[in-house]
Amino acid sequence: MTAASHVFRQRGFSLIELMIAMVLGTLISAGIVAVFVSTSHSYQAQAQLARLQEDGRFAITQIKDDLAMSGAQYCNNTGGGAHSTASGLYLDGLRQPTVYASDPGVLMNALSDVTTRWGAPYPSAPTEPYSLPSFLTMRGYDCTTKSCTPIDPSSKQSAEGFSIPAMGTKTDNRVIGASVITVRYLNPSAGWTIMPESAGRGSTQITNADGSLAFRLAPMSGEPAVKDFQSGDPLAMLADCSSAQIFAVSGQTSSQILSTGSNFAQPTAFENMVAPKLFDLSRDFRTVTYYLKVVDSGDGQGHTTGALVRRINGGSTGVRDGRAEEIARGVERLDFKYGVQFADGSVRYYTAAQVDASTRADCGSVARLPIHGSDDRGCLWGAISLIEIDMLLDGQQPLYSLTQDELTYTYASDDASHSALIPKPANDASRKVTPLQQGFPLAMLRREFSAVVALRNFNP
Repeated sequence: MTAASHVFRQRGFSLIELMIAMVLGTLISAGIVAVFVSTSHSYQAQAQLARLQEDGRFAITQIKDDLAMSGAQYCNNTGGGAHSTASGLYLDGLRQPTVYASDPGVLMNALSDVTTRWGAPYPSAPTEPYSLPSFLTMRGYDCTTKSCTPIDPSSKQSAEGFSIPAMGTKTDNRVIGASVITVRYLNPSAGWTIMPESAGRGSTQITNADGSLAFRLAPMSGEPAVKDFQSGDPLAMLADCSSAQIFAVSGQTSSQILSTGSNFAQPTAFENMVAPKLFDLSRDFRTVTYYLKVVDSGDGQGHTTGALVRRINGGSTGVRDGRAEEIARGVERLDFKYGVQFADGSVRYYTAAQVDASTRADCGSVARLPIHGSDDRGCLWGAISLIEIDMLLDGQQPLYSLTQDELTYTYASDDASHSALIPKPANDASRKVTPLQQGFPLAMLRREFSAVVALRNFNP
């Protein structure tokens, strides 16, 4: 019997079947790639948005803290209840320090980032003791693509300016169209506490036979060293919780500071002072300036973005404890509106130029030592009770997958009426400043951050 032979036929795929399989595989792969790319782009956008939101909140918080302190003294915020002036302003009288220093340039040189020198349109140099002028507590500058008002704060663009960069699109320039603001306030954690001689510790004050004051510095825990009152710092401030005095001194770097400099009169040795302190005015009456600087975005393509810079006491390291630091990157726009309160409860917002042009006719008279012959130019700088901050942040690095809707944004300062705050493209013709004018790429997420800051120390 012969064994049956079993034949197994092997059959492969036809060309048509292979082509169909390849097409299906390609479609599936394309779908997977599309989903992956979409997910990747979505993740990049979400990550950029999250970082943008975090940076924006931090920047707003930092600038709010400094603006709220504008004009603050040691612990003497007000001089009584608020009242209505003849001009209609509702004012809370601030006990402004009395300045005894007689050299007209000493006070200006002791401060940083000053753009308001003695002489027209500001008051002529005083010839007798006077209250610290309002225009030395704050000054703002509104900028467009071409210029700033009331002046450009850069010394390269204005004779009255100071050493911040001029506007431009190159790295380290100041961002085109971004506003600048300078505020001043006394650092309450600085200075030397004046103790009664009977306490047996700490610094003390004595009155000499000629009426001058002597301060024997004996720093307590946490207070500056004696040498920190440096020889280049000509003015001291004696303050308590009811008043303050600014006067020229000698004896810097030593343990005895004397009020024997160039003064109109000797400062007063107040009786029963409440928690008195002696301050080095140049360092402790802090000047804080905010502006935007152009920086490299770090994407390796040469793109730039803006950085919010906080500049303290002139920004020079080692001079008056000055420094300049980046607070946040991705900040493209920065604008301020200055609000004053009227007796009827309304708040009126002004531009920096309008505030700067104010006189006694706008502010009314207040209880203080006026500068002889002055019309109180810039008096509204001390009457600002609210500041509205508007800030625009970008994602710092371009995302070319963003849709047109994702590229739109609102920015209140581009719409004076506030009646049509709808998202618009970055290069919309209605914008006061566009990213392209600033040298920034368009393909980035952008979001607006706003805040209203209440100032605790206001009075013209």
